[in-house]
Parts: sequence; structure tokens; C-alpha cells
Amino acid sequence: MWLGRALLLVWRLLAHTVGFLVRAAGRSARDLDPDLRRDGLGMILLAVGLLIAAAVWWDSEGPLLDLTRTVVVGAVGTFSPVIPLLCLPFAWRLMRTPADRPTDNGRIVIGSAALLTGLLGLIHISHGIPWPAEGMEKVQKAGGLVGFAASGPLSLLITPWLTGVLLFLLMVFGLLVVTATPISRIPDRLRQLWDNVVVSENSPSVGLDILDQAEEKTPRPKRRTTKPKPKPAPEPEPKTTHAGDHERPYDTPVVDAAPPPAAVEPEPEPAPEPAPTLTVEQLSIPTRVVDGDYELPPPTLLKPGTPPKQRTKANEEVVQALTGVLDQFSVDARVTGFTRGPTVTRYEIELGPAVKVEKVTALTKNISLAVKSADVRILSPIPGKSAIGVEIPNTDKDLVSLGDVLRSPAATSDDHPMLVGLGKDVEGNDVVANLARMPHVLIAGATGAGKSTCINGLITSIMMRALPDEVRLILIDPKRVELTMYEGIPHLITPIITDPKKAADALQWVVGEMDRRYDDLAASGFRHIDDFNAAVRSGELTAPPGSDRSYEPYPYLLVVVDELADLMMVAPRDVEDAIVRITQLARAAGIHLVLATQRPSVDVVTGLIKANVPSRLAFATSSLSDSRVILDQPGAEKLVGKGDALFLPMGSSKPIRLQNAWVSEKEIRAVVDHCKKQAKPAYRDDVGVAETKKKQIDEEIGDDLDLLLQAVELVVTTQFGSTSMLQRKLRVGFAKAGRLMDLMESRGIVGPSEGSKAREVLVKPDELPEVLAALRAA
Repeated sequence: MWLGRALLLVWRLLAHTVGFLVRAAGRSARDLDPDLRRDGLGMILLAVGLLIAAAVWWDSEGPLLDLTRTVVVGAVGTFSPVIPLLCLPFAWRLMRTPADRPTDNGRIVIGSAALLTGLLGLIHISHGIPWPAEGMEKVQKAGGLVGFAASGPLSLLITPWLTGVLLFLLMVFGLLVVTATPISRIPDRLRQLWDNVVVSENSPSVGLDILDQAEEKTPRPKRRTTKPKPKPAPEPEPKTTHAGDHERPYDTPVVDAAPPPAAVEPEPEPAPEPAPTLTVEQLSIPTRVVDGDYELPPPTLLKPGTPPKQRTKANEEVVQALTGVLDQFSVDARVTGFTRGPTVTRYEIELGPAVKVEKVTALTKNISLAVKSADVRILSPIPGKSAIGVEIPNTDKDLVSLGDVLRSPAATSDDHPMLVGLGKDVEGNDVVANLARMPHVLIAGATGAGKSTCINGLITSIMMRALPDEVRLILIDPKRVELTMYEGIPHLITPIITDPKKAADALQWVVGEMDRRYDDLAASGFRHIDDFNAAVRSGELTAPPGSDRSYEPYPYLLVVVDELADLMMVAPRDVEDAIVRITQLARAAGIHLVLATQRPSVDVVTGLIKANVPSRLAFATSSLSDSRVILDQPGAEKLVGKGDALFLPMGSSKPIRLQNAWVSEKEIRAVVDHCKKQAKPAYRDDVGVAETKKKQIDEEIGDDLDLLLQAVELVVTTQFGSTSMLQRKLRVGFAKAGRLMDLMESRGIVGPSEGSKAREVLVKPDELPEVLAALRAA
């Protein structure tokens, strides 16, 4: 009875397994959670182990069991009873390890195969090396067909004794691969094993230390309180951090944080004298948003991308095509290698002696024809190498995930709250950047090139890494649809601004906030906001006696403008003046701008804005002139779109080509929901509200009453308030027409000036007689 139930269970497991494989082959299987796929593979392995156990251990009858027994016993011989026991740890590893955690399954499979092959070969030699021609029963009682394949033919070429030595070395190799132990580290591993087995009896904490060290490889989501540790002053020179660099991250200063010895008590230092010149009443932005612990979003909310490929068949075909072009035109050069990135592959061409670089660069169109791609970009030379680089788009691209970039060593080695993930470069290295060191960035590109995805990646990186008390955001979205999903996150200091006029007022507010911060820095004697915050956290800086003010650290303030062109159309002079003033001075105050536009023309990205925004991120542009506006050099017009970008950080002369990291809307909403559950936003009411200061206008009409009445009648009847129209219709000069418009503004007939646009007419035509009578009576 129990055997029938067991077979029924096996049948159900097989049915579910087949159904799972069929669904996985379908299109919708791509959307399954990676953890579910790993659980399915683990269950399949458990089912296979149970089937082999029923066939080998219990000698159960049945067509499927007989076939399983014949295959397993014939393959591994006397080792077959151990096979079900090996399925259990592999299945446990698959189901226990999360999908987003890096694994070494390939290494373990290769090492296990080498270990098993060597062991079965030795077992076969110990049984006299029976051949299949002597009967399968003898082979099955030895090492099986695998053991025979490992030992039989080799024993004919060399002696069985020497074959056994080689198989033993193969077993040792497999054991080293499985345990990830290089030969040079064998003494260390043996010493560690000795400490775990013997020394742990006297110090039980050793085992805990080993576990802690293992967990450091895959850090868990951090929980940080509202009192982050002080950050030292930043280095002035910006750099871009790549995974695998041997240098320290550019924004991680070396700090000697060792505490003084307990036995030596330092002499108490006198309290610093209060600065009597502090006159600012209160810090402008309330920094305290969260009252308790704020838990950062877990990294598992961001899904991993596709595994990177080192080389494919398409790369080999391109190498042959490049070699063919060089041979056809008799150029003494050869392709020495290539570096495959997620979007493009850079092929390296080394020149022979006395060969001009121009002989290769002049073949750009021929190379494009040979590789069947119009987006070929040539670097002469590759920075740091004496070779020419030919960048050609991949036909089989890799997906770069923001989660992979933020989980990379380049990001996890630095806890600065303004560090954001950008993507991967041509060499496959993860690229991150600190917005506080840039200190402002211009993002531009054609429609659909990846600009909006980049902005989403920057904001999501801030939410994943920074507390609301560390970074505050002002999001300006004139298009009304791009940034609406971030509404309500605790990092915002104002609701998302969609009105261009209010956006211009918000930039003016940022200028005032910058001035207030500089007042504090000047009064307290600090040159950077990081130094000021460190002094406040340590208690070194206190408010003057008798003041109602209490010091709190200033948060970084990040202003993101999603479409600069819309703001420049409404109030170009006000917007440009505010941006120029912020970008000139706001770096030391902890205020940074991210300006994005899909129309990189000279009337949007003006010379003053370019001069003061040193970092640029260019996506694919439609023309060479647009590339020159963004980068001051060509290159962006050769990009392939969909996240392919050129990153030119401050202080760099050569742009870095990278594939921008992708983050889906589903992932963004998951991160936003997590942040909303942790804290509520603390909005300020005065951001984006212009100070109502009426212009000081001469209210004495004087001898211009008749002209004013004509002007009012003309403007109200046409419902068009324009100074140039008054010049034409009334035949007056510009100064007189401007004064008439100011008089009408002071009396509420027209609205304030909006740059080059016509003024809004506040009086309806049916109200005209009353307005004219009131003017005559005055």
C-alpha cells in the first residue's frame, strides 16, 4: 500500500515538474520570480533523488524504476547507493540561497564532476578494471561505465598504477575547486579547520566569527538611525569609481577613528566660546523627518539583470570582418583582442611599425559596411593603451540592472548617501558616481534614448541608500507624468512641482536657502556643510547664549529638473539666473542640481549654464550639433540609444561610454511603498511660492491720462496685453508703452510680466466702462 502511495507521489511530482518546464519554456515564464525558479529546480532534484532511492535502495518494481536502476547502476556501479544522498545538499543549496545572491554553482558542478570521476576510476581499478566485453555485471560491481571510461583506456596506454596516481590528482583538484581553495592557501585553510575543531573548545566565539565573515560577502539591508556618523570634509577632486579598482573610493576619506586608551584620560578642553555674530534665527529646512529607526529598502526589491557574456559567436564574426577589411586595404594592423560590454564591444587594433593612425580611421565607413552596423565609433587611441579601439554594438545585448550596480563592490564599499548607480562601462565594470562631488550634472538626449530611466535610477539610488534626514529632494516635472510615482516619499520637502512658473519660484527659493546656509557657514567659521554638520553632531558647535535657536545638521538638497526646456520657455531670464547662481556657489552648501532636457539646443542649454554645470551625461542625439552642445565634442550622435550613454565627469577630458542601469516601474513602486511605510514627508509651505512684492511704480498718471485710457480700452477689448502692441497702435516709444503697462499693472488691469509672453488681462470687456470711469475720477 505504501509503495503505491509513493509511486503516486512520484507521479504527481513528475507531472508538476513537466508542467513547470513547459511553462518555463513559454513567454510568461520570464516574469516568474527567480526565487520560485530556484525552488522549482530544487524540488526537481529532490524528486530525482527520491526516484533513484526507490530504484537502488528498495529495488522497487516498475518500468520507470527499472530504467532508472539500469541507467544509474550502469553509469556509476557500486557508487549508485550514494547518489540519492548527493541530491539532498544540492537541492538544499538551490532552495536556501536567494536568487539575487551571487552563487558559485558552476564551480561546484565542475569540481564535483572531477571529484566523482576520479573516485569512480579508482574504484574501477581496485576491482581489476573489468571491460564491458566481459559482461555488464562485472562493470556494475566496479566503477560503472564512468569508472571504466576514466581508467580503462588510459590503463592500456600507461600502467594501472600510474593511472591511479593521475585519478587521485584529479580527485584532489575537484576537492580544491569545490572548496574554492587555491594551492597556496591550503595551509591557511588547514589552520582555520584546526581552529574550528580544536581551539573552539576553549573559545566558542570562533565559530560565530567565521559565520560573520561569511555574511560579509553578501551584506544585508542596513538599518540606520537618525544620527549617522560624522562625515569628514570631501576631497575636491572628483573621480568615477569602477568595480575592481585598486584605489580607495574617491569620496571615502581616510579617518583615524581609533579610540584613545582607556587608562589615559585626556585633559578636559575648555568649551568653545560662542560666536556672537550668529544672527540667523533658525535653520531653513527642518532636518528631523524620522523619529526612530528608519530601515532602508532591502536590496531584494531591485531584481538582477542578465548574466554578462564574455564572448559570443557574433564577436568572432566581427573579428573576422575587421581582419578582412584590414587585409583588403593592405593596412599593416591586426585585431589583438576585444572587451565585451553589455551594449557594445570594443575591439583593439594594434598598428604595425610606421603605420599612420589615419589609415584605420579613414576606413570607418568600410568597417560599418563589413560589420553591418551604422553605429561604429572609433577611439584613437584607447585611453591608457597604444591601440585603436573600434566600438561596435552587440547584436545580443545584456540587461544592466540597477540592483546589480548597487550591490556591486563599487557601491557597497562606500556609504555616502549621495552615491548613485549609473550602469556598466564597455569593459563590464560597474560605474557609480557621487552627486555631491560632481557637483551638478546635465543629462540630455533625444526622445526615447534613456534620459527618463536615468533620472529614475538616480532617485531610486537615493531612496535605497539615504535617510530622509540625510538627503532632501525637490522634484520638478513640467511634463506632469514622469515623476508622479515619487509623490509622498519622505525625502521630499515639497510636493512634486509641475507648474513651470512655480518651478521658477522654487529655484529662487533654493537660492535663498543657499544664502541662508552660507550665512551659517560664515558665522561659524566653516567652509563646507560637511564640516558644519560634523561639528553639530559632535557638540562642538552650539547656539549662542540666550538664543532660541537649536542647531541641527543640514541635509543635502538635491534638485531634479526633468525638462529644462519647458522652464526656459516660461521664464528664461529668471530660470537661467537662478541656475547660474546655484551652480556657481551651492557646492559648499550641500545643494546640487540635476538638469535634464530632450532638446539640447543653445537657447535651452545656454553658455552660462554649460559653464557652471561641469558634469555631463549624454544619451543618443539626433545630430552632431546636439552632441557638441552637451559634451563640447562629437560622439553622442553615434550612440545606439536605449540607455547607451557617454559620461563626462568633472575634471575628465575623455567621456566614459556606459550602458545606463535599468530599473522597472514595478521595482520603483516597491521601493516607494517601502519608504512611505517608514516615514511621512515633512513639506515646507513656502517652496515654490513667489514673494509678492509689487513693483514700485509711479502712480501719478500726470498728462498721460488720455493715453492710459486709450491703452486700457485697447488692451481690454482685444484681451491682449503686449507692450509692442501698444507701441504700434498708439504710436509711442518703448519707454512710454512700458510705463503705460506698468500703470495698468498697478491698478489690476493686467498681470505681472512673464518674460516674452503677453501679459494676462484681468479685466473683462463688459467691465471696461467701470474701469474707465474709475480712472477718470482718480
